Amino acid sequence: MVFFENAPAKITLSLDVLGKRVDGYHDVEMVMTTVDLADRVALTSLDSDYIDVSADNQYVPNDERNLAFKAAHALKDKYHITRGVRIDIEKNIPVSAGLGGGSSDAAAVLRGLTKLWELDIPLSELANLGASIGSDVPFCVYGSTALARGRGEIIEELLPPPVSWAILAKPNIGVSTRVIFNRLALDDLSHPNTPKVLDAIRKKDFHKLCNQVGNVLETVTTSLYPNVLRIKEKMIQAGANGVLMSGSGPTIVGLVEHQHKAIRIYNGLRGFCDEVYVVRIIGHASPC
Repeated sequence: MVFFENAPAKITLSLDVLGKRVDGYHDVEMVMTTVDLADRVALTSLDSDYIDVSADNQYVPNDERNLAFKAAHALKDKYHITRGVRIDIEKNIPVSAGLGGGSSDAAAVLRGLTKLWELDIPLSELANLGASIGSDVPFCVYGSTALARGRGEIIEELLPPPVSWAILAKPNIGVSTRVIFNRLALDDLSHPNTPKVLDAIRKKDFHKLCNQVGNVLETVTTSLYPNVLRIKEKMIQAGANGVLMSGSGPTIVGLVEHQHKAIRIYNGLRGFCDEVYVVRIIGHASPC
C-alpha cells in the first residue's frame, strides 16, 4: 500500500525575535504561509519493522539525519508502531533555503503515516510531536497560514493572505539557521509590526501587507552573504511590491498581485540568480 502526500514550501511574511529562552532557543513571532512549490512524499508500507528513506537530491541525507526519517521514528516510538515504511521524497523545494523543505517533508510523513497506519491522531497532536523534530514542523503539519509563537510550536491558524503570487530567488548558498540566530544582536533589532501584518491579512489588504512585511534575521544573513542583499535590491528594482527574506535565508521573496507581473520579474532575475521560481500563494491546507 502506498500513500502520497504533498509537502508545500512555506514563506515568511513576518519574522520577529522577542528574546532568548532558558532552553537556548529564541522566542519568536512568525507569520508564515504556504505556496504551490512542493515536495512529493510517497509512503510505502513494509513488512519489516524498518524505516527506509530516499530523496532524489544529493544534498539531502538518506539516513537518520533526514527529518522525514526522524518524523517516522518519532511516530513509531510514541504510538508503539511495529510496522515499517519506505519514504521516497521527490525534492522540488530548494535545500537550505529558508523555505521549510525538510520540515514540510517531516510534516507530510506525520500526516501520511496516520493514513497508512490507520491512526486516529488529530493535527494538533501531530504538531506537538513535530515540535520535537524541528521548530518549523508544527506549522508545516497544518500547512496553511499561521502565526507561530514560542520557538515555533505555538500555532494560531489564520485566514489565507490576499490572493497573490510570489517570486522566490535563491542564490547558490546554504544558510545555517543556528549560525544566524547565534549572531543575532537582540538589543539592536528593527522589529516588524506583527499586529499590522495580521490586520492586513484579516482585511485581505495586499498593499498594506506589502508595506508591513519584515524579517529581523535579514541584517545578519545579508552581512554574512552580501549577495542576498543584492538580490533583494534587484527584486525591488524589478517592481515587486513586498520584498523580504524567508526564514533565515537565503531566499528572497517578492510579492505581486498578478501572475503576468510575477513572470516579468522572474524573467528579469533569471540571469542574476541561480534559482528563481514563480509561485502562487496557497495559504490553506493543501490536499494530498
